[in-house]
Order: sequence, then structure tokens, then C-alpha cells
Amino acid sequence: MSEHDERGEQHERGRQHERREPERAGPGPAPEPLEVPDLRFHLDAELERIGTQLRALTDAKDRLQGLLDAVLAISGELDLSAVLRRIVTTAMDLVGARYGALGVLHESGEYLREFITAGLSEQERAALSGVPFPHGRGVLGLLIQNPEPLRVEDIPGHPSSAGFPPGHPPMRTLLGVAISVRGEIYGDLYLSERYDGRPFDREDEDVVVALAGAAGIAIENARLFGRVRESAERFQRLLLPSLPDLSPFEAATVYRPATQPSRLGGDWYDAMVLPDDTVGVAIGDVGGHDLDAAAVMARIHSMLRALLYDRRTPPSEVLVQLDRTLQATADIPVTTVCLARIEPQQTGWVLRWSTAGHFPPLLITPDLRTEYLEAEPGVPLAVSTGIERPDHTHELPAGSILLFFTDGLVEHHARSVDEGLTALAGLAATHAERPLKEFVRVLADHHPSDGQDDMALLALRIPASTRSPEPGPPAGDPAA
Repeated sequence: MSEHDERGEQHERGRQHERREPERAGPGPAPEPLEVPDLRFHLDAELERIGTQLRALTDAKDRLQGLLDAVLAISGELDLSAVLRRIVTTAMDLVGARYGALGVLHESGEYLREFITAGLSEQERAALSGVPFPHGRGVLGLLIQNPEPLRVEDIPGHPSSAGFPPGHPPMRTLLGVAISVRGEIYGDLYLSERYDGRPFDREDEDVVVALAGAAGIAIENARLFGRVRESAERFQRLLLPSLPDLSPFEAATVYRPATQPSRLGGDWYDAMVLPDDTVGVAIGDVGGHDLDAAAVMARIHSMLRALLYDRRTPPSEVLVQLDRTLQATADIPVTTVCLARIEPQQTGWVLRWSTAGHFPPLLITPDLRTEYLEAEPGVPLAVSTGIERPDHTHELPAGSILLFFTDGLVEHHARSVDEGLTALAGLAATHAERPLKEFVRVLADHHPSDGQDDMALLALRIPASTRSPEPGPPAGDPAA
């Protein structure tokens, strides 16, 4: 063999040696090598799993934040009817439901006495007009019988289904949760039809159950607020007088407390027939919104009534004497008053009045023109006793309405007082032809103020004659 052939054979043996598998370090099967495509597959799967977990965490965080926002929104309401409606709409938003309702249980706990709905379109509401609201029959009644969370995927096919009334929108899915107040079932919250078309799931149930717990607390707060407000209003009304017969005048009054809880006010009104056959009218507002303001109001009101009845002097002199007496005997807050006498004259009636920093009266004539009787307002009580108070006069057309009011009727934190006065004049002209009691109620119901202060109104309709009408014959008299 030549030298060249030997080198070739050695080279070939070297290549064969390189192709041999490496020797194993120990016994057992050899590990399969991990190919690059397999590694990429495993990495993608792991990343997908991590992404799914992150999305689930994000969704859970969003739902928790939505739940917290919903609880705060519900807790911010104080009026019970507003609370109930907010509960329904908030639950709908949390789970993406198209329809929602809250049924309030009757005291017996056997059926629904009230049914608050949300989500119905105007056409759907019109189709259901005249249809009695559900009282808890069928599937809805399951929650009354057993107040555990209820999920139904096919309402019409459910064994307890009682069907829908004519005009009712089609509903297939249902989520129902009971609402408890102080350990007793108050009502049932119903949701139907998710916007994505899927049935309600366990996550929907959990978030609505959590909301129902907060709803129970909000309902109890609203009920407590309602009782406190009713007590405050009743106490305030006890301090206000019942108007006597002011014939030939027709009179009507309204008092409304502030919307805030426990806000007793210092507003009052008064009217009476004076010994000289004139009619005295007063309206005032003590600064402050608490029990002290109400107590001061009662003191000023009583003292003013006594002075007005005893002294046959112009209103300005009565206010001067009232201010001097109060500042000498009591520590009172700043108080505004409008004091007036309606006096007969040959051609009808004339208003003589003086103000202590109060709004002017509003005159609405029979042809529905309005005029604020603007004049020198004077300073409020408890400011200075050394300032002269002027009197003002204005003839009152027969059939016109004279309106006295406090600032709670017109003041709004987002608008100027002039805007409130303009709005009140327009409202008064629109409704002046109503009966007088209905007229003042409309003004109080649709007031242009923000409702943050209590309000008092007193309206008088001016008669055509300066004499009281003669009483008619007794009932049953043949001459009747």
C-alpha cells in the first residue's frame, strides 16, 4: 500500500469515528433532543397562558373598580325612589344587561307591591301601558319563595314560567338576586338579556350579589333620611301658623324643607286681619339651617305678630321697633323680613310695605303680566338700629295675585339670582290661572332654585270688592 493510500484510509476512519454517537455517561434510554420548532410551540403556549391570566386579572380589576364606583354612586343618593332606580341601572351596567327591574316586597313578603323598571324603550313602554306590573308570579316568584341567587337560561321554557303579557319584549335569560335590609328581604333585583347574547354566568352573579349587599345599606340610609326629613318638616310646620280666614282675600301657602338631611330652616310666613280691617302679611328668613335658626325664627315671628297687631303704624315703624327690641334682648343672626299691610281705598286695594333686606313681592296681574315691586330694600335685622327704613305703596288690581317668597325658591349655586327671579316670574305667569292652592304647589314643585335651602311661599288673590262677601243662607233654608 502506498503512502498516499494509507493516508486516505486513515482519513476515512476519522470521518466514521466522528459520525458515531457519543458514549452515554450512565445506563437508561438516551434523552430525545429538543428540536427548535417544539421549543417555540411550548414558549407560545406558555405566553398564551400568561396572557390569559393577565387578561382575567385585568377584567377582575375592572369589575372590582366598577363595583366600587357603583357602590359610591348608590350611596350618594338620599331619596329612596332615586336609590331604587340607581340600583337597577347600576346593576345593568355592571353585567351588560339590556333590561333590569327591582321588585319591592309587600310587608307580608308574599308578593311585590312595587316594580321599578329600566331599559325599556319608549315604544316598549307604550306597548305595556295599561298592563299591570308583575306581582311575583312565575319565574319571578321563585326568588320570593327562595331568596337565593337565580340564573335562568330559557325563561319561556322554565317549568315555573307563567308567560309574558301582550306587548312585553322577548326575554330569554334572567339573573335574580334578593336584597336584604337589616336582615329582612326588602325586594328582588332582576336582570335580563346580556348585550353579547350570552347567558349570565357565575361572575355576573357574584358581582350582583356584592352590589345587592351595598344596595341594602343604601336603602336603609335613604329610609332613615326620609324619616329624619319628615320629622324636621313636621317640627317646622308646628312653628308656622295656620292662616285664619282672610276674606275677602283668598290665600294659600307652601313650606318646603331643604333637600339636605336634618336641615331645619329659619323661613316663615304669616298673615292676619288687623283691628283696623287691613290685612297684615309677613315673610322672613333667619340665617342658618339648624335647630337654633328654627328657635330664633319662632321668637322673631311671635314678636313681630304681636307688634303688628298692636301698633297701627306703617310697616317700617314696626320693623324698627322689632329690630331694637331683638337687639336689646337677644343675640340673633342676620334676618331678612318683608312686612306689608293691604289697605282698602275707594278704588280698591293698596299695598303698603317695608323690607329688611328681603326679596320684593311679585305681582301677577289678571292679564298675566308680572312685576317685582322693586323698592329700597333696607338692611336686614340685627345689622344696625340707626338706619331709617322707608315705606312703599302700590295699587293692587282686582283679580291679581301677590306672591311673597323666600330665597330658597330662586337661588341656585350655578346661576345668578336675577336668572332665578326671571324664571320664577315666567313660571308664575304660566300657572297664574290655576286655583291658588294649586298655583303655589306648582311653584314649589318646579322651583328654579337648587333646593339646597328651605322655601316659604304665601300668595294672596286680590278681590274686586273691599268688603267681605255676605254669607249665604244656611244649608236647607228654603230661600237657598
